[in-house]
Amino acid sequence: MPAYRRYTRLMTNAVTLLKESGAMLEGHFLLSSGRHSNRYFQCAKLLQYPDKAARVLAPVAERLREAIQAGVIAIDGIAGPALGGIIVAYELGRQLGYPAFFTERDASGSMALRRGFEIRDGMNVLIAEDVITTAKSSLETARILESLGARVTALACIVDRGAFGEGLTLPLYAAATIEAASWDETDCELCKQGIPAVKPGSRKTAL
Repeated sequence: MPAYRRYTRLMTNAVTLLKESGAMLEGHFLLSSGRHSNRYFQCAKLLQYPDKAARVLAPVAERLREAIQAGVIAIDGIAGPALGGIIVAYELGRQLGYPAFFTERDASGSMALRRGFEIRDGMNVLIAEDVITTAKSSLETARILESLGARVTALACIVDRGAFGEGLTLPLYAAATIEAASWDETDCELCKQGIPAVKPGSRKTAL
């Protein structure tokens, strides 16, 4: 099977799992970045099922394994920004055989490595997320890990919202790339229609 057809089939399977678990929502949503969108991905709804978590991330693990064997990337450990990346990092670590850990925000709101997790100098780290939109959390995690001596080699996620565009320099391995609108509040088409925005996520200020 040609690679593009195989990837399309695997992406379709990921979308099916997202829909089956109620993780792919349509409406008017306020994102953590402050931007508005017509789609929101609550991957915690999918990740609550260990079998579905394993299935949706298996193709990502397979592509990462192929990249490692080809010498495209190197991985010694997997880091997941809390909260969304914790289970994703764990499951990819389980499937690939690497240790998984996570970063989290400290009392000041800055991303930090805590709980006794350690970074070896020169350690190759994959950053794993549930959803990547602007990659803000991933890049914050990359900066703190690199300051501790790590080398961030790639990103992985369940859903790539396709909003980061060409500004992303690290290789990205996603279970599915799903386009979703991303508007500044002043330009939001749904606000213009008078449709109220909702915030179904976990952060105090937004999704």
